[in-house]
Amino acid sequence: MTDALGQHVSPGVRITASASSRDTARIHIIREWAAAPAQSGEVSLSTVLCLFDARSGSYAEIRSARPGLLRVCAHVAGAAGGTDITWLRVLLVADLLARAAELHHLQVLTVLAHPGQAPGPAAERAAGALGIRPPAARASLPEAHTSPGGPIDVHVVSRDTGAGERSQSGLAALVGAAQLRRVDHHKEAAACDVLAGHGDDPLAVRFALMSLPCHQPADLTQEVLVSDRETVAHWRRQVAIWAESPSRPIPAGISGKMRAAFGDLDTVSALALLRDLMLDADVPTGAKFETFVYADRVLGLDLPRDIGRTSG
Repeated sequence: MTDALGQHVSPGVRITASASSRDTARIHIIREWAAAPAQSGEVSLSTVLCLFDARSGSYAEIRSARPGLLRVCAHVAGAAGGTDITWLRVLLVADLLARAAELHHLQVLTVLAHPGQAPGPAAERAAGALGIRPPAARASLPEAHTSPGGPIDVHVVSRDTGAGERSQSGLAALVGAAQLRRVDHHKEAAACDVLAGHGDDPLAVRFALMSLPCHQPADLTQEVLVSDRETVAHWRRQVAIWAESPSRPIPAGISGKMRAAFGDLDTVSALALLRDLMLDADVPTGAKFETFVYADRVLGLDLPRDIGRTSG
């Protein structure tokens, strides 16, 4: 059996609609997505996603306690003021994991674990500005070993929390520290207040964080953000132009590389693939359109935003 993208769906895997798929509702349906050959028997979650486990020091297969459902816990130390956005990066990695899992028709339940008081409205607005979907539940750090209905499959942690590394179940995905450094009039404001504002495109911050391996430190300077904002804007303009061309199937080689990148949450390779594709004159524009829009279901950069907009 296949889904709307032509991907093979394993018997017993429950198909759920990804919230990000609504981004493409105003565009024609993506017609083809090259998929790996169907295998006999049931496909387990372990063949779909793997992550670097901070406890074992190596990549490990994700095995869910309940078939068809992935439980993710984002351990947030607190939305502190100043330039520290490590907490936001933890939420972003959990969001990326959920989006990647949904591409494989898995339901995802994300829990936000926090010490004491939950993040305030400014922090929630900042997360929303980065396209991070709200968690399904909240819990204190001591309660984070389980989620509603069962154990956690993946703990997304930073060095400030480390709770996932001590948990008895699931993998522990360690997220590196992140700083948002501004040199303009925002330099004295807390990072969450800046991101919640209506000035620069906050998705440039999402792009910048995805441009580095999630376990490495990220120092987002004004120069980096300006460059990434221009890149995101350019990609949106190109997607709007390509949308006017006849649709073409995504080349099998590109789909395989994209699938592999999202399979272990390698956003660095996924973005590099899109950069190379942008310049590849041998790939039809219709195929470029389909690839960028499909990849955006995980990347969450709102790349179809400019479709149908007229200049000037």
